[in-house]
Amino acid sequence: MNYPNKKKSFQKEVNKANLGMTLESDIDATNRYYLDSGIAVIHKKPTPIQVVNVSYPARNKAKITEAYYKTPSTTDYNGVFKGKYIDFDAKETNSTTSFPLKNIHPHQISHLTSVEKQNGIAFFIIHFKPYNEYYILPIHLLMPLWENQYKEKGRKSIPYAYFKDNLHQIHFSYQPRLDYLKVIQTVFNF
Repeated sequence: MNYPNKKKSFQKEVNKANLGMTLESDIDATNRYYLDSGIAVIHKKPTPIQVVNVSYPARNKAKITEAYYKTPSTTDYNGVFKGKYIDFDAKETNSTTSFPLKNIHPHQISHLTSVEKQNGIAFFIIHFKPYNEYYILPIHLLMPLWENQYKEKGRKSIPYAYFKDNLHQIHFSYQPRLDYLKVIQTVFNF
C-alpha cells in the first residue's frame, strides 16, 4: 500500500542515446526564429548514410532495413549570419564539475579548425544540464585544452570553473530560446 506522505527513493536510469536532444530541439526552435525573423539562415546538417537494403511490404510503404554511416558527421549546424559562415556543434554533460573532452571527436576538431582558417565562425555550444547553463566555446579557445590532454598528466576534461570564468553564457528565454547569435557577436567582435 502506498501512503501519500511516504516518500519512495529510486534512482532514475539515464538513457544516453538521446542525450543532447533537448538542446538540439531548443537550437532548432531558435534557428526557426532566426529564419522567420530574417536574422540568419542556420540549419541542422543531415547525417550522411548509405542505404544498403530496403524492404517493400507494399508499393507505397518502402522501409529502410539496413543502412550505414558513410562518413563521420562533422558538426550539427551550419549557416550564414551577417555575411559570415557559421559552423558549430551542440554538446551536453550531466557532470557538475567538468566537461569531458571525449565528448568531442577529432574529426570535429579538424573540421572546425578548417572553418576558422577560412575566417568562418567555429564553436561549440556546451550545456551543463545540472545547472541548466549554456556556454559558447570557440574552437580557438578549445584548442589549447584539447592539445593539453595528450601531454603527460594532461587533463581529459574542461573544469566547470573554466566555463564560468572564461566563457560567455547563453541565457535561456522564450523567443528565441537560446539567443546564441547575440553572444557570438560579442565573442567574435562583429
